[in-house]
Amino acid sequence: MSDSIVIIPTYNERENIEKVVRNVLSLPEEFHILVVDDSSPDGTGAIVKRLQTEYSDRLFLEERKDKSGLGTAYIHGFRWCIARAYDYIFEMDADFSHNPDDLPRLREACVSGADMAIGSRYIKGVNVVNWPMSRVLMSYFASWYVRLITGITVRDATAGFVCYRREVLKTIPLDRIRFVGYAFQIEMKFTAIKYRFRVVEIPIIFTDRTEGVSKMSTRIFREAFFGVIQMKVNSWFRTYNRE
Repeated sequence: MSDSIVIIPTYNERENIEKVVRNVLSLPEEFHILVVDDSSPDGTGAIVKRLQTEYSDRLFLEERKDKSGLGTAYIHGFRWCIARAYDYIFEMDADFSHNPDDLPRLREACVSGADMAIGSRYIKGVNVVNWPMSRVLMSYFASWYVRLITGITVRDATAGFVCYRREVLKTIPLDRIRFVGYAFQIEMKFTAIKYRFRVVEIPIIFTDRTEGVSKMSTRIFREAFFGVIQMKVNSWFRTYNRE
């Protein structure tokens, strides 16, 4: 039984899902994978089911009826993994923008004392490949904006490549996490820090997808921009006590 599991949320990722599953499961360290698929009409779920015959004890699939957003997919996955007592629970995209070879580095950071390890694009300059400059600037200044409003020091606040120790996800009241896109990633980091968990950033190189379609939209960006202010104001009226 592995103590580490990678949650991969999917919607129409048939071009990438088999390759990313095989890549993660071929690492020298033993990781499990939970795919949370929002009933992809392109057959992503069917590909995962076929792969389960080969990796029956390491690859798991949760299928949801509706396309309900990244944040709710991860929260569904967090609860599934907590119930099965995994010690290290990861977030990772299906499109190879996150390099599976970096998973052991994130895990090692948590084994060595961090509660949450972030694969950061901006801790050592700007390490992004194949993004247009407009997208780089938007992402970089979004993280600057988050630091300005919230006071947290995380350089890559919108990063979606993360390792959590189970205690973090058991402590954060997941039913109170409100956002679903970029803002979900910000809210999780902000909340972990408010609970005084140790959050570290590990430098990675982020490579934009070469296959499939990006899920970024102006609605998601708008949620992040205004959601940060709402999140900060709401925090003034909450207590963050660890039991």
